[in-house]
Amino acid sequence: MDFGVVLQTNPPAWRTVGLAKQAEEHGFDYVWTFDSHLLWQEPYVIYSQILAATRRIVVGPMVTNPATRDWTVTASVFATLNEMYGNRTICGIGRGDSAVRVLNGKPTTLKQVREATHVIRELANCRAVDYQGSTLQFPWARNSSLEVWVAAYGPLALKTAGEVGDGFILQLADVDIARWMIGAVRDAAEKAGRDPDALSFCVAAPFYIGDDWEHMRDQCRWFGGMVGNHVADIVAKYGEDPAAGVPQALTDYIKGRQDYDYNEHGRAGNTHTEFVPDEIVDRFCVLGTVADHIAKLEELKAVGVTQFAGYLQHDNKEETMRVYGESVMPELRDHVTAKT
Repeated sequence: MDFGVVLQTNPPAWRTVGLAKQAEEHGFDYVWTFDSHLLWQEPYVIYSQILAATRRIVVGPMVTNPATRDWTVTASVFATLNEMYGNRTICGIGRGDSAVRVLNGKPTTLKQVREATHVIRELANCRAVDYQGSTLQFPWARNSSLEVWVAAYGPLALKTAGEVGDGFILQLADVDIARWMIGAVRDAAEKAGRDPDALSFCVAAPFYIGDDWEHMRDQCRWFGGMVGNHVADIVAKYGEDPAAGVPQALTDYIKGRQDYDYNEHGRAGNTHTEFVPDEIVDRFCVLGTVADHIAKLEELKAVGVTQFAGYLQHDNKEETMRVYGESVMPELRDHVTAKT
């Protein structure tokens, strides 16, 4: 299993760069960031500094969307960073949440996600692509290589992830829901003639090392509100029809959801997440002692998760990374002996 951290690009930018450097020092493989240009600083500028200050870490958005940038611009950013720093970027993409809703827009269609995934991937992998009636290719890109992972929750979005994504991003760590969603993505990939084993499966959720459950829950309750934005769209589309296949555990808690303030999006202590019960916080996040973390991550690994990416929007960032590097990640890595 690979490991990543998910950061917000709050000012000062050097704080984000510093956390990314610490992540690499503690053995993490990926640094992801939010991509919401009004709420936080522009991530792609900061990626360049992270890549310059590190040697191994891979960076990318969790997640970008097809609406806020022209797809060729997005591809150009990734290809440029790859040419500069040796293919250490990754693109997570979805329909769009805060980046579009703050602008009074709405999430894009899955058709747009499919098309954007194709255009961004082809251009950023130094290949020609048809776009708006022209065949385009970067004449300066020679070595760039990029994977595009699709974030999804609903049945049709999961189908899209399996059919066009190089990987699947699930932003919650409930084992039962992960099992169902990974199965749906793998099934869609196989039906599309793709090899399901070639896809990556990333679960992303807040992670907090500690033993004060009340405090940990309060620090991570915001996540249930963020997930609730996506779940609300699913409920609006499918209702509570069991035939839709959406797990009941994913939809029940949303009944208490009221208006959501994006000014507090992804923030510990978000006052618009009181509807999120403790049970959902515990199921959607990875909390507790080292043993608690290892046990849950082993369950996620067993259902097919290939990367766990932990959100660091809480008051215990550095300590959580340190403990993961020393005590958690070594237990989930493949073990190699020096002599047999």
